[in-house]
Amino acid sequence: MRDYTDLTDVALRKVREPAEGIYIAESPKVIRRAVAAGHTPRSALVLSEKSEEVLRDLDGFDCPVYVGSPEILQEIAGFHLHRGALASFERPELPSLAEVLSEARTIVICEDIVDHTNVGAIFRAVAGMGADAVLITPRCADPLYRRSVRVSMGAVFSVPWTRTLDWPSTRDVLHECGFHIAALALTEDSATLAEFARERPQRVAIVMGTEGDGISVAAMSVSDSVVRIPMRSGIDSLNVASAAAVALYALCLDDAPSMFR
Repeated sequence: MRDYTDLTDVALRKVREPAEGIYIAESPKVIRRAVAAGHTPRSALVLSEKSEEVLRDLDGFDCPVYVGSPEILQEIAGFHLHRGALASFERPELPSLAEVLSEARTIVICEDIVDHTNVGAIFRAVAGMGADAVLITPRCADPLYRRSVRVSMGAVFSVPWTRTLDWPSTRDVLHECGFHIAALALTEDSATLAEFARERPQRVAIVMGTEGDGISVAAMSVSDSVVRIPMRSGIDSLNVASAAAVALYALCLDDAPSMFR
């Protein structure tokens, strides 16, 4: 039951969940996708009206399913369970950088993105637009934090991902695998997204910078090119997750508008 206490305390969860080797999936749909991805459940905490569905999804696993009223579950978790179910899962071991890159053609690198909602939305965009993988820097928000998982609609289970090394080492691995590193940023010498998409390299790693400060000097120093999304006067940029979706739409989808071809 301890897995479900104080789930609203983000600072605590960021330390506790990775350290204890667990993560929390929220909603029957996300629980089902975690099981389908081969992850191992530890237990579940559900409302009575969701118990039959969750028990069916966890059939065959030796794990307890705790059933209670909305009031009891809210007291345990610290918030109202709008989706009616939580499940604690064993955190899978992350693959190596080489494993993630081996079959990839288009990847996104999330540099120090701190908002869990943005991380989850980027994973959803990667899955939806047909990109292949995500790399996250050591200080990036945890993709397996409850909110990231929920916003991604379980895409964090299906999209290959791992954490990067320092920037020089990451650059070396990417270049060895034939990737062109493109930083999405506003600079005087940047190419427009349309220009870059028309001449896109065979293998591309798009770097997305942190909210507010954008891409770091270190990331810019290892990038092979800089790409921008042109904006109307008065607005300099999009939200990082929105920008990732727009960039991947241009770079991944065969039926993207002709302006990107």
